[in-house]
Amino acid sequence: MFTDKLIDRIISLRNHCIVGIDPSYNIIPDFLKEKYLGRNDGNIDDLTEMLYEFCIHIIDNVYDIVPAIKPQIAFFEKYGSKGLKALEEVCRYAKKKELMVIADIKRGDIGSTCEAYAEYYFGNDEWSLDCDAVTVNPYMGSDSIIPFIDKCLEQDKGIFILVKTSNKSSIEIQDLICEGKKVYEHVADLVINLGKDYVGQRGYSFVGAVVGGTFKEEGENLRKRLKNCYFLVPGYGAQGAVASDLSGYFNQDGLGAIINSSRGIIGAYQLEKYRYDFDQMSYGAAARKAVLDMRDEINMYLELNGKLAW
Repeated sequence: MFTDKLIDRIISLRNHCIVGIDPSYNIIPDFLKEKYLGRNDGNIDDLTEMLYEFCIHIIDNVYDIVPAIKPQIAFFEKYGSKGLKALEEVCRYAKKKELMVIADIKRGDIGSTCEAYAEYYFGNDEWSLDCDAVTVNPYMGSDSIIPFIDKCLEQDKGIFILVKTSNKSSIEIQDLICEGKKVYEHVADLVINLGKDYVGQRGYSFVGAVVGGTFKEEGENLRKRLKNCYFLVPGYGAQGAVASDLSGYFNQDGLGAIINSSRGIIGAYQLEKYRYDFDQMSYGAAARKAVLDMRDEINMYLELNGKLAW
């Protein structure tokens, strides 16, 4: 099962952190822009080759210390079919490096449309992405999730359903009260019902939840509610979540959450904390150092709270 494999990797690496591959243009080092674009800014082939090299170098520097990467599809889709081709190549490369791939797609549709999404992201033919897991938007209800679950059962994959997201405006909808509970609590109950029959040997379902690290109290409450659910926790670093707030997202067994950082890792060479030791040419080494620092900080707080899994 997906979660069993994920946990095995987490424990073997002693690391709950994953790397978000969000290659926005302003994070890509100037020397790569000069190499591929020069004066010919806007050539789509050069842009996507630049994108690919940037991502591959990040992977080469972190594949042996993190259990998974999380590519954000928007940064590839913006370049059209060439960008999606780059995404496919990045995902294939990551899997060759034995990384798990969680595609951040936030898809949500019904019927044959949802089935088509699941076929592309979970299929194992030459034109499919063959990711290990995806993020799913539950706004349209269980009809928009069950086709993904069916494909998970067929292909041994996983999903993370958006429950309480890290963005500030999430409260506008997710915190509304309906029948005595907040909307995100109703979604949490949906996650429980959809995943209760698919719990692996390690005690976790392949139906997981996205729970933002920027809402500590809500995250801790959801942890109590979703005992058998693995959390994908965005918001660490650039969005303001800190390691000291995240121990409550883990179960007492020291498992139950993976913590994502994107800009804080792939753009670490630009941060004041790292820019004196790493220049743009060593952006990959800076990313590795940022991962190690993040890993050690999260593990430290887990140990302080009696939740270290090893």
